[in-house]
Amino acid sequence: MSLQWEGRELEWQLGWGTRCSIQAMGIKTALPAAELGLYSLVLSGALAYAGRGLFEASQDGAHRKAFRESVRPGWEYIGRKMDVADFEWVMWFTSFRNVIIFALSGHVLFAKLCTMVAPQLRSWMYAVYGALAVVGTMGPWYLLLLLGHCVGLYVVSLFGQPWLCLGVGLASLASFKLDPLISWQSGFVTGTFDLQEVLFHGGCGFTVLRCTSFALESCAHPDRRYSLADLLKYNFYLPFFFFGPIMTFDRFHAQVSQVEPVRPEGELWRIRAQAGLSVVAILAVDVFFHFFYILTIPSDLKFVNRLPDSALAGLAYSNLVYDWVKAAVLFGVVNTVARLDHLDPPQPPKCITALYVFAETYVYNYIGGEHSAVIPELGATIATFAITTLWLGPCDVVYLWSCLNCFGLNFELWVQKLAELEPLSQIETSLSEQMSRRVRAVFGAMNFWAIIMYNLVSLNSPEFTDLVAQRLLLSGFPQTTLAILFVTYCGVQLVKERERTLALEEEQKQDKEKLE
Repeated sequence: MSLQWEGRELEWQLGWGTRCSIQAMGIKTALPAAELGLYSLVLSGALAYAGRGLFEASQDGAHRKAFRESVRPGWEYIGRKMDVADFEWVMWFTSFRNVIIFALSGHVLFAKLCTMVAPQLRSWMYAVYGALAVVGTMGPWYLLLLLGHCVGLYVVSLFGQPWLCLGVGLASLASFKLDPLISWQSGFVTGTFDLQEVLFHGGCGFTVLRCTSFALESCAHPDRRYSLADLLKYNFYLPFFFFGPIMTFDRFHAQVSQVEPVRPEGELWRIRAQAGLSVVAILAVDVFFHFFYILTIPSDLKFVNRLPDSALAGLAYSNLVYDWVKAAVLFGVVNTVARLDHLDPPQPPKCITALYVFAETYVYNYIGGEHSAVIPELGATIATFAITTLWLGPCDVVYLWSCLNCFGLNFELWVQKLAELEPLSQIETSLSEQMSRRVRAVFGAMNFWAIIMYNLVSLNSPEFTDLVAQRLLLSGFPQTTLAILFVTYCGVQLVKERERTLALEEEQKQDKEKLE
């Protein structure tokens, strides 16, 4: 499992904080329709031009020796090979596809039968079915290993000390990341298969997080007296077991304990729509990988260095978009099943295209609060990335990735604080609302590329990131740099316009509810 995928998934599953002041200021300010039309035209043209460069590069490199391992025969009837560099994606939707469909379909079937016959026992059915699926996939000794961690954290929760629960939870997580404990515990898995390591780390890591959530909730509400059975029902819910998302224990327990859950009006239609979107996304990625080898190309730096600047920028951007699509598909599939079970799971991550502030990508609300004070923000981001580093497994690339993103979050706040001081605040006050929105979009465009660069470190490699930075920022300055920033500026303005529309719709909805 890639560093980028694991790290982003952990952060997205926990949620994300937002500095409301950054988004809210000027969010209802409209720009002329002609101006927005120009932005759409520029962005569409730039994406098409970059896409053409990537397509030609994929054609030219299809037969390179360096590509042989990760570009395999695909649609041979039209002469197209396929990028199979992402081992996990290929396994999910080829050799393990039928297993996944069978396991989740069985879960849905038994859940429906249990809801009809004995709804008060449906939480037990979830746990038993999930435990049996884990045994069938990873073996009985793996189940016993996880039960040991569950029992250990349950016992710790009885002391009612949150700091102790958090400390033991982090120690349990570290035991799956550091030798010699990881080597010893991995021996509990019987047999070998392609996704064994991915499922092992996914099941263990999320088990520890769920147990920690249970323990902290028990400390927060000692009067509720949760049992070990409640923890096991929570942990072995199959759709969330291996890949999350993390649904906190209090929410899961409250929702799964409903004897006669009622669906909101239109819920089944929304579930079908989400399932359909997930299928469409899977098919779109499959088609895309037959024409654009975006995951294989970065591995050959000599070939990458020959790409035109526009194609190189498109390559960097498309790698992060794919990372989001991968997370969104996983969330979509899992959330569809969870919603059929009358649960309200966490929402999918926000698309990378719509992220132009660091504060929307990570969660650190408990310590950071409103994210308006410099020192609490610094402590919150350090704590967040310390835990994320442990989750990913400490190594040089993870350290670099964590430090860069931690800096990005804090630097963003420092710039915001600086803008609130004289004379900058007075200068912005003197500007019209439309001009203020344009100025903020310029900074958003620069921030967008900082987010891309900082995350390319783990998604691809530091060497590829260094090459992209040198080409786009140094050797390409000023023509390439300014052109890319202008295209990005157009994209940020279109995102802001979408946010403005949604904000107005939400305001109208609230006004209508007040009148009723």
